[in-house]
Amino acid sequence: MKKYHIYGIGNALVDMEIEVQPEFLKNAGVEKGLMTLVDEDRQKELLNKVNGNIHKRSCGGSAANTIIGARQLGARTFYSCKVANDETGDFYFENLVEEGVQTNLHGQREGGTTGKCMVFITPDADRTMNTYLGITETFSENEIDWEDLKDSEYLYIEGYLVTSETGRAAAIKAKDYAQNNGVKVALTLSDPGVVGFFKEGFQEMIGSGVDLLFCNEEEAKSFSGRDNLDEALIELRKIAKQIAITQGPKGALLWDGEKEIDVLTRKVDALDTNGAGDLFAGSFLYGLTHGHTFAEAGKLACSCSSELVTQFGPRLKNGVTKKIYGELF
Repeated sequence: MKKYHIYGIGNALVDMEIEVQPEFLKNAGVEKGLMTLVDEDRQKELLNKVNGNIHKRSCGGSAANTIIGARQLGARTFYSCKVANDETGDFYFENLVEEGVQTNLHGQREGGTTGKCMVFITPDADRTMNTYLGITETFSENEIDWEDLKDSEYLYIEGYLVTSETGRAAAIKAKDYAQNNGVKVALTLSDPGVVGFFKEGFQEMIGSGVDLLFCNEEEAKSFSGRDNLDEALIELRKIAKQIAITQGPKGALLWDGEKEIDVLTRKVDALDTNGAGDLFAGSFLYGLTHGHTFAEAGKLACSCSSELVTQFGPRLKNGVTKKIYGELF
């Protein structure tokens, strides 16, 4: 038995969720529905303009939400990331440890500024992100614990790492190392805008292929260059042995390596879609590493993510995911 079910790498960001009206985004010059990288001054400018309900902060970044979601179900997890020795970095580290996730952050940290992500939530439940990467932009192979990676069932790579030269290089080296040591590799495309802008970087990260690819419908179309999802799936099968495509309220389209599987999800009144794809991936990986079929993992993932969108925040409270699991299995 391996020490960890999932070893994740990604950008460490403290998430700040803010409820706003679409007019705020338009007037502030923020492109709705996408993740946009900004500098620290721009982020402070937007924060000063906010006239909305600001929710509590949490340690986040896409992969962190995935790893924490899997951990809440009971998976043994490790998360490699980079934060500074500032107050925000202390908060991030403490929050990660509270969630029971093992990490490389023990010990002395570099000076600098920990990354932050402003997540704007509009009444249609859409999420728009403006991200200042801070010190996580220099995430590199130095933050990876190679022995613990080797002792994991899955390496999970956050697609946002493609935006950083050192992050992309670390992801490529980690992927090669994992595959050479019998560790399966899962990767998420993360954001349609990022996919469109950094497609060549993604192709470099993916290389000869991955074991499991996570994406949503728009990301699948953006990467494949196809307007039709069925055609996009055919293209994605060239780079991934298995695929999970989320489709919002329609559920998910899966490829288990042999056949397509449609997973339906229950209808809910969505308040906030932030973190839904992250929890989908975490729940899915938990299912795969705990004896469930691809279809069963998809059912669990859809159930958890559909519950998440009914509340504000990128993760469910402790115990909720286990309750969902118990009701399903």
